[in-house]
Amino acid sequence: MRIRGVAAAGTVFAVFAVFAALAVLVGCTAQPPGADGKHRSPVHITLPSRSAPAPDGSAPAPARTGGASAATPATAPVTTPAAAPRVLWSRGDSGSGVRELQARLRQVAWLADGPTGTYDDLTERAVRGFQGKRGLPRTGRTDTVTWQRLLAMTHRPGKWELYLMGGQPAAAPDPRCLTGRVLCVSKTSRTLRWMIDGRTVSTMSVRFGTRYSPTREGVFHVYWKSRHHVSTLYDSPMPYAMFFSGGQAVHYSYDFAARGYAGGSHGCVNVRDEAAIAALFARVRTGDKVVVYW
Repeated sequence: MRIRGVAAAGTVFAVFAVFAALAVLVGCTAQPPGADGKHRSPVHITLPSRSAPAPDGSAPAPARTGGASAATPATAPVTTPAAAPRVLWSRGDSGSGVRELQARLRQVAWLADGPTGTYDDLTERAVRGFQGKRGLPRTGRTDTVTWQRLLAMTHRPGKWELYLMGGQPAAAPDPRCLTGRVLCVSKTSRTLRWMIDGRTVSTMSVRFGTRYSPTREGVFHVYWKSRHHVSTLYDSPMPYAMFFSGGQAVHYSYDFAARGYAGGSHGCVNVRDEAAIAALFARVRTGDKVVVYW
């Protein structure tokens, strides 16, 4: 009988343990008394849960989050307009960048004049045509997009492509030019300096004879001036001629003004700037020195 009583007691204890465990799981266990000896009501924590679908199968209503719920309006995406490309050069600008632009426009046959280094109406018209041909805005201004497109279609221009019509920097004067009144002519830079006692008064672009009729080098002197001269050998005009060696002279050339370095003289020193040679002709005296050097 003692063994049966022990077994019964064990069974009762096991049943009690099961009920205690179930009470903990369902959150219904009595809370222990507080410091004042009173029992506290159990604290219930409600966790968020997914909304169950409605009985008719429709979507569940949105959960309330305090106060009346309102549908959130859709927000349209904000688009930022693309920034306009930066303008590099436009009409009225000048400098080496404009000169390179003109040389590259000549390579793609959009410009026949120049390069002059000045963004004139012809350059603006050429840029507008180039832009329109390639579907770019026809502004006539060279912006970064137009410039990159032109760079991709052309090669880097050489020195004489940049200075086809003159305007190149003058070379350092020959030592023989540093005293007296001198027409100092450099074949290397294709320039003429008018110098007085080592000071450069004016500079202009010049071209020379061809391989078959080269311009002589050395120290000479102006021996004759002829304002409206015409060549007796070639029947060509030689305005503002200042002769320094036989039939060779410094003079204005219509061909040089029109074609630049695409042509050549018969040995003379050609000047393309008529205003510059006119002013020079008025200042130079018979007997002034002429130095032609590389």
